[in-house]
Amino acid sequence: MSAGKIFGVGLGPGDPDLMSVRADRLLRNARHVAFFRKHGRSGQARKIVNGMIPVSAVEFPMEYPVTTEIPLDDPRYNKLLSAFYKDCAAHLKALSDQGEDVVVLCEGDPFFYGSFMHLYSRLRDQADVEVVPAITGMSGAWTATGDPITWGDDVLTVLVGTLPEEDLAIRMAQTDALVVMKIGRNIDKVKRALKTAGLYDRAWIVEFAQMPNQVVTKLSEACEKVTPYFSIIIVHGQGRRP
Repeated sequence: MSAGKIFGVGLGPGDPDLMSVRADRLLRNARHVAFFRKHGRSGQARKIVNGMIPVSAVEFPMEYPVTTEIPLDDPRYNKLLSAFYKDCAAHLKALSDQGEDVVVLCEGDPFFYGSFMHLYSRLRDQADVEVVPAITGMSGAWTATGDPITWGDDVLTVLVGTLPEEDLAIRMAQTDALVVMKIGRNIDKVKRALKTAGLYDRAWIVEFAQMPNQVVTKLSEACEKVTPYFSIIIVHGQGRRP
């Protein structure tokens, strides 16, 4: 019996119409579908593919043991997640060893700040793994603002809101165009860093980019509320153009 293949399938920023033809084909013919989610949630990736996967498909929800309950620098954080990814990878490999193909749902692109990367690094030398690339969430976000992100010789920097405030401010001040991801509880720190870098008044925040509940707002005009995890801050470049 030949082994099956594990597919890390990028779903794009959230609109099913923005998926690749290959992703659509794999989803509609899937026998096994795995996806990440928080405990008690359906999972954003699973929501995106509602109505696309066969009703006969066997679903394997991979529930994070921890997300924001303990700090990132707590030794327990990496220990818990490492064991979690090891167990998930073992389950997928067992299916592959039985000759089954498995589709792993990945929001955005699988190789861009995605949880699938942790499975890939554990499986790549043990199983047949194929990655199906996709439009990134940040591409969906800057398109939603209605303006190009870079012009001419603009340098684009992508940062994560989990960085220390001083590091954020320094890197922000050194770039022409900017994307900040992983906002959530880091929003106040990110705002302060943008002000320090002189970029605050140029910043936009996009919530749920390319999804039905998308919201696009100038950051300076955004009301004080809990910022969804699926939020991206955009600062457009103003570089050379004819």
